[in-house]
Parts: sequence; structure tokens; C-alpha cells
Amino acid sequence: MEFYQKTPYLDGITHLILYLMLIHRMSNKQQYCTLGLFWPGSLCANMIVFVPRIVVGKYGSEICPAFWLNMPFLLVPIWGTVFLFSRPRDMPLVGASKAVCEQKKALIWSPLDLLFVVYLVAAMRSTIFKGLVSWCSPYAYMTEYEPYLKNLMLLLLFHTLPMLGSFAYGLYTPGCTWMLDWTVYFASAILQCQWSYIGVSLHPHTAEMYRIPVTTLLPVLLLNLLYAAGPVLLILHCKREPDYFLSISPWVPVNLAIK
Repeated sequence: MEFYQKTPYLDGITHLILYLMLIHRMSNKQQYCTLGLFWPGSLCANMIVFVPRIVVGKYGSEICPAFWLNMPFLLVPIWGTVFLFSRPRDMPLVGASKAVCEQKKALIWSPLDLLFVVYLVAAMRSTIFKGLVSWCSPYAYMTEYEPYLKNLMLLLLFHTLPMLGSFAYGLYTPGCTWMLDWTVYFASAILQCQWSYIGVSLHPHTAEMYRIPVTTLLPVLLLNLLYAAGPVLLILHCKREPDYFLSISPWVPVNLAIK
């Protein structure tokens, strides 16, 4: 009925673990917003590729009524995303004076933020380059380096590129509280996409013409792993040093406030 369900590695392992962890945290009245955002980001990235691929793919003519069982896995994560983003954030306890001090620093005096901005700009350039190459470009990059590129980049070009630019802006501009949540959602989607892409490019059952050539395997693999690891490291940075991203109300003297 559904040929593509023969390879549900990430969905059957990672998502199941996320379900169990969410149930555990909810039952113990613990904060689960950050973990919760990781779940719909990954599952939405999975389903927006999985469901259309069934419909328009090679096995589209063999769709059975069981296909509609996939709809809850598409609609529930969308509802979960809206619900979690509308909840109050799991905000850390940070002194206002410390946050003000951090936000007064110029980007050049924050080496880690500057490094992430450089990474995001490089990732944007890579996304644009690969996206343009995947659009039937005569350039030999796809045949010599990443033959399976087209199936991934049409998604990343229109969804990932704006987010990378937004995160670069959030690192440059202080007080972007949304960075604390959107980085989690985005990183989970990127991990899903890169896991599927790298896995299928190396899988022995993939046709030889779509596998990464042995001569370029190491640099291509390292670049794609870096593309996946960067957003995860950005999450850790935002969670460990949230001062820069907190929204601070302007200070008003008491005597002026009374007047």
C-alpha cells in the first residue's frame, strides 16, 4: 500500500523516543516546550516530503484508503506547532543588568556570535548555489558530487534560506526573543532533511547513479554534516547565553512614572 514506509528509520526511532520523553515530562509536570518544538519541526519536515512523494511518485497510482492514515501525522504536528508557539516561553532567569550589558556589546566583540553569523552566511551561499544547480543546470556538480541533490534542494531553497537569513539578523540585533524557539524548530527540520539525504545517498539500495561518488565522498559528507550540526550548535548557544536574546523594557525613573 505504501512503498515508502519500507524505510521509516528516523520516524520509527527518533520520533518514538520524542513521544515517550514528551509523555514523561508532561506526566511529571515538567517544562516540555523546547522538546515539544523539536518534535513538530522534525515531523513536519518529514511529512511535507513524504505525503506529496506518495501522490506524485512512481507508486502514486497504487494509493489505497490507508493513505489517509498519514493525515493525522501531517495535521497534528501543524496544530502542535501553533499551540507551542502560542504558549509562554520557557524563559531562563537572567538579571536585567546582565542582559543589558550583553546587548550593548558590538557583534565584533562577541566572537561566538560572529562565528555563527559567518556560518549562516556560508550556509546561505551553499543553499543558493545548490538550489540553482539543482534546477537543471548544465554545471557538472550534481553528477560529480551530489547526484541526489534535486530531491532535497527544492525544499531547502524555499524554506531554509529565509530562516538562515532570519537567524543571522537575530544574532546581529539584540532582543530577538523568537530565536530561542525558532532555532529549535528549524534545527529539528534540518536534522530530518540531512539524515534522509545523507542516508539515501549512501544506502546500498539506492541506484548507483544517485549515490555520492567515492572520489568526492569525504568532502561532501563533511560539508553536509556541518550543514546539519550548525543549527544544533546554534540552539546550544542560544540556550546557554540567552541574555542577548531577551526583550528588555526601557527603564523609567520612579518619579517620572508617578508624574
